[in-house]
Amino acid sequence: MSKVKTPQEKKRLSYEHDRRNTYGENQKSSRKNIPRSKQLSHQSERRVIRQALVGAQGQAAAERSDDAQSQVLRKGQMKKLKAFRKSPDTSLGEIIRQRLRNRRQQAESILR
Repeated sequence: MSKVKTPQEKKRLSYEHDRRNTYGENQKSSRKNIPRSKQLSHQSERRVIRQALVGAQGQAAAERSDDAQSQVLRKGQMKKLKAFRKSPDTSLGEIIRQRLRNRRQQAESILR
């Protein structure tokens, strides 16, 4: 496939692949907030597991340790399901479509 692209093709590809942050907070804050959210999520998962294991410490019977192990697996899995997940930014093409739609609606409301 040829690497030479027409300007129209370049613009179409740019609209598909480029992304813009529409989350509503400062764009630069993601550098700190994403790692912080992941850290808090992992901490809470470890905390839940540690709390489930507290009952099985010391001279524990086999049934208490089995119950604690199943509880650890169940609670750990539930925490992982609710854990922080990154979401992708909005594609540039979608943002431009929204802006054009908003402009059209504003122009129509002014003309009425």
